[in-house]
Amino acid sequence: MRLNVSKGLLSGLLMVVFASFAFSQAVITGNVVDGDSFPISGAQVNVLGTASSVNTQTDGSFSITTEAGEGILEILDISNGSQQVSFTGVDGETLNLGTIALSGEGVSLGSMVVVGKGVIDLEEDRKTPVAVSTVFREEILDKAQGNVEFPEILENTPNVYVSNQAGGFGDSQMYLRGFDQTNTAFLLNGQPINGMEDGRMYWSNWSGITDIANAVQVQRGLGSSKLAISSVGGTVNIVTKATDKKQGGYVQGLVGNDSYFKGSVGYNTGLVDKWAFSIALSHWQAHRKYAKGTYGNGQSYFMSVGFKPNDTHNFNFLVTGAPQLHGQNFSKNMTGARSYETYGTKWNSNFGFLNGEQFSWRQNYYHKPILNLNWDFDISDKSYLSTVLYASFGRGGGTGPAGNSSRPYGSYAPIDYFRDGADQYYTESGDFNFDLLQQNNINNVENGAGSFGNGIIRRSSVNNHNWYGLVSNFNHDFSDELSLNVGFDGRMYKGTHFQQLNDLLGLTSWNDDFRRDESLGGNVVSATYEANPWAALFNYADEDERISYDYSEKINYIGGFGQLEYATERFSTFFQGAVSTQSYQREGRWADLGESDKVNKVGYNVKGGASVSINDENKLFANAGYYSRQPFLDNIFDNVRYSSDFVDPEVDNELITGFEAGYQYQTNKLKVNLNAYYSKWDNRFFQAGGQEYTASNGNLYSRVQFLYTEVGQLHKGLELDFDAKVNRNFNVRGYVTYGDWNYDGTTPFKVREEDQNQTVDSGEVDLTGVKVGEAPQVTAGFGTKWNITRNFSWDADLNIYGKFFGFVDVEDLVEAVRKGEEYQVEKIDDYALINTGLTYKFKFGNQDIKLRGNVRNLFNHNYISQQDSYGYYFGNGRTWNASVTYNF
Repeated sequence: MRLNVSKGLLSGLLMVVFASFAFSQAVITGNVVDGDSFPISGAQVNVLGTASSVNTQTDGSFSITTEAGEGILEILDISNGSQQVSFTGVDGETLNLGTIALSGEGVSLGSMVVVGKGVIDLEEDRKTPVAVSTVFREEILDKAQGNVEFPEILENTPNVYVSNQAGGFGDSQMYLRGFDQTNTAFLLNGQPINGMEDGRMYWSNWSGITDIANAVQVQRGLGSSKLAISSVGGTVNIVTKATDKKQGGYVQGLVGNDSYFKGSVGYNTGLVDKWAFSIALSHWQAHRKYAKGTYGNGQSYFMSVGFKPNDTHNFNFLVTGAPQLHGQNFSKNMTGARSYETYGTKWNSNFGFLNGEQFSWRQNYYHKPILNLNWDFDISDKSYLSTVLYASFGRGGGTGPAGNSSRPYGSYAPIDYFRDGADQYYTESGDFNFDLLQQNNINNVENGAGSFGNGIIRRSSVNNHNWYGLVSNFNHDFSDELSLNVGFDGRMYKGTHFQQLNDLLGLTSWNDDFRRDESLGGNVVSATYEANPWAALFNYADEDERISYDYSEKINYIGGFGQLEYATERFSTFFQGAVSTQSYQREGRWADLGESDKVNKVGYNVKGGASVSINDENKLFANAGYYSRQPFLDNIFDNVRYSSDFVDPEVDNELITGFEAGYQYQTNKLKVNLNAYYSKWDNRFFQAGGQEYTASNGNLYSRVQFLYTEVGQLHKGLELDFDAKVNRNFNVRGYVTYGDWNYDGTTPFKVREEDQNQTVDSGEVDLTGVKVGEAPQVTAGFGTKWNITRNFSWDADLNIYGKFFGFVDVEDLVEAVRKGEEYQVEKIDDYALINTGLTYKFKFGNQDIKLRGNVRNLFNHNYISQQDSYGYYFGNGRTWNASVTYNF
């Protein structure tokens, strides 16, 4: 009897196991097409609630294996929307769902956010009314890989201008509606990433973003972010992939002009027993980007761990970084003995050879690991909490010359350090003769003991920081129409800045006491430190081995924010508010020793808007806002490197007022957006350096700073963009923008002599009508993609730039005031560029292989992309890259 019972139990158990096994082998197939019955390649097919996930093939077909005997199959495509299909598996049979048509408006960017949904603020189909453009992963991988700068992926969107690509890998600058990167907010998965001290973005620190970005959304103007951030020009949301729930990986090789090479690998385990792991690694190198001396090499890494213990909680931890080193190229004069006219547009005055190997005065090296922990907590069907805890640890800096000169520190151009003897150090080809310089050091400096005015070296300016932050957002839906968000934003930052020896160039030691506090005594240093982004993490100069300056900056930030939004099918409106307090403090270890007084500044913003859908095709929106933004730390102190004195008069908050209105027309074939904007920026403070300034008293000063307060700017304009699906194989998009950007009002100024830190001139200047430069005020662009066959496609983009003005030369501005003359910035020539690419996809066994080739500046057009106070930057000529990607 017991035996029979045991046999029965065993038989039952085997039947259950067998049944489970049978369902684990269930196969579902089908074909996915768009509204015109054209196959969709690359659509994501998921079995909801499981780890089963595949992508459709080039013919739109898919085959997915699942353990579920029944469930829901979800098909998503960025361009064509999504659909859910119920299924019931049959033991031992393949279930064919036939043809599944997608004909929606595309998958929203919000649906791509796996975790962090409450802290990543994205515009969703005008529900939050702002002017917006989104670039998805496929286009990022096609057009912004390798030797292309990450912000260049945005250049095909309205009012985005990218310049200075010829400066070196990662040295490009991005402008949005005429505002530079310091006044555009950049967010990575809801984490602010602009520099805490000055708002700057260094794209060389983010070269790995192209490998991991799911999408980039540009919100022009006030944006939809609830944080109190620097979105004067707009907000750029970078959404990276979290831990991928689909098992698989890729291997990619990419080559480009000037011996560029990049190799990348990535792998995802898929979701296994509530856990998932993703990793991506890459290495790149090149002997130059385009201009001479712009060599570089680096790596990137991305590791992500996802944990979903239940339907209530979702966790994701990631660490990413992109250590790199690259040579830099700075602006130069158009004409003269040492100029583009003499040596050509690829000339780099920083670059030459030492002992038979390439050597440059100027190179940047940095390593900025980022750690990010996201937690989503679905409290109920009406409430959720989303939190991100993050940290970054930046280590590295930039090299440059120090030494022989009538002043200890000079401009960016190393030729200024040699005065009348500069010509002897340049060869006929324009290369700097470092061998001659090193020999002169050995021959002329007694005992090899150099000092300012006696020898020259290469130093490193080190900029280390530790940054910790927390953003948390609580959302509650009172009803289907009304929702409330409240949250917290906290940041702690400490930046440490000093110089250290990098290469003594034949000397044995360096004596440096410039502006050094007498109580510290002399300072003879001999230890050198390699410019290496990996070594920079831990190997940098101790306090007694530092030169030139040594200080720290501390910034603590606490803010709260809230949003109330009401949305129906045809109407939506929102109101946002945020308030924050920010403290600043300097600590000197070289000059003006000890900690400064702590200064606290309170800032706030309010904004609101409404959107109305007239019918299914026509929508209107408008928004308005007001910011009171705390100044950057570098503007608070009179001379932050050497003094804890505050600027006099005290720098107050900058004030930004914005209005925006827009119209959208959308059908399945055509999407058109028309936006009008008005941005008023008041009480701006800025400073810039100058050389050989003759004061009103007739005295000549070799190095000065120009300080301008109460500066006003007014930016207003129109933006039109469209995206048309001509037929199943051909797509056309474009944009046209017109801007009227001017400085506004009367501005006080001071001229400060640097060596003694004394004011030598002051006055007022009327800036009304002076054009805002550095970005073109009129732009147009057109792009197309043609699917020649199912596997082969061609795309091209044309961008036109006009009404382009140069840099406001503050020295010429003061001189014009003194002479009673009207000042106006220099006009830069208009130009147009064409970029193009080809894609071919095919199968290798059951795996996908993708070939991609790009050519930028197809016709090798010669143009000026930027002007600064030291000269001009030429843009890159024709460049190219080609890649092969194997997906498994």
